[in-house]
Amino acid sequence: MRFADITGQEDLKRHLTLSVDAGRVSHAQLFTGTAGSGALAVAVAYVQYLCCRHRSGGDSCGECPDCRQIAALAHPDLHLVFPVNKQGKKSGEVMRSDEFLPQFRALFAERGGYFSPQDWYDRLDLGKTLKGMIAAREADEIIRKLSFKSFEADYKTMLIWLPEAMNEEAANKILKILEEPWDRTLFILVCEHPDRLLPTIVSRTQEVCVPRIAPDVLERVAQQRGVADPLQARNMARLAGGDLLELGHLVAGESDAMRKEHFDLFCSLMRLSYNDRHLELVAWAEDAAQLTREQQRAFLRDAARLLRESFMLHAGIREVSYLWGEELAFCSKFAPFVGPRNIEPLIAEIESAAAQIAQNGNPTIVFTHFALSVSKMIKHL
Repeated sequence: MRFADITGQEDLKRHLTLSVDAGRVSHAQLFTGTAGSGALAVAVAYVQYLCCRHRSGGDSCGECPDCRQIAALAHPDLHLVFPVNKQGKKSGEVMRSDEFLPQFRALFAERGGYFSPQDWYDRLDLGKTLKGMIAAREADEIIRKLSFKSFEADYKTMLIWLPEAMNEEAANKILKILEEPWDRTLFILVCEHPDRLLPTIVSRTQEVCVPRIAPDVLERVAQQRGVADPLQARNMARLAGGDLLELGHLVAGESDAMRKEHFDLFCSLMRLSYNDRHLELVAWAEDAAQLTREQQRAFLRDAARLLRESFMLHAGIREVSYLWGEELAFCSKFAPFVGPRNIEPLIAEIESAAAQIAQNGNPTIVFTHFALSVSKMIKHL
């Protein structure tokens, strides 16, 4: 994985290469960003650049043995840890990342380093309720692996994808080595939700923020993928929200059915809230709870988008609104009920529900509380 393979992120790539060239390599770095912004791909490209013996022009050569092995996630000095689980797990059975490394390498190669946690859990066939985790015994394995000398590269690298999936015992076990690692040892943590990490983990790392991809970059990608209409490409780039994975879904039309389902859920919620139909809101929450956790989080993101767009219509700035069809028709009528008094509390309620879902909260309870809270805000406007 070379920096040239990364979509956008030119400023970040320049910063990372300059830091390596100047010898400023922090022993523990926290790459924060969404899967669609390329956080994992950037981290792997950074490790490859660091280990490449023939790097030049701000990028690794891509041809030397180190580059080839790191690109395949098969370098003996690159150790990988990521959330794992499986259906039918026996009581007390502990799984480690190494057992699932072939599947992880295959997914990384297929998607060019751009895939979401849900994509990984789907590859593991975890179903609707199971989610991956990083257990305490995995932390023991991290310490054991890093106790050996490096084989080929100057650095031993431990790349932990989604460290927020570590339980507290696992996180505490790596604190000491994270603060005082062996010589030439590098920790790379690739995290989507740093707020869920232990503060003691965050304080021991240097953050590298991987921002969302610029809209003009995504617009060019959409055109390269066959979107001929410039206006449609621009709208898709805006709707993708800086996320390359979401753009891919939009271009392929894969999001259409899901977006329609989310839109119907949103309309139903707002109509029931406006009419103060509490019993039917409880039934609505039960329907929302039947979605997978990733679908629930996607619905909440869509709900936040529709509320923000409605607020812009309410504020009279229609020219910056990216709505059309049914969404535009509904939000134009709904806009008078989303104003300065309730937009921030509504978005805060969505963010709270999303955080609880991500933390494995009971979805029926989460969405019941969410629906009733939204009802109060819409009713009192």
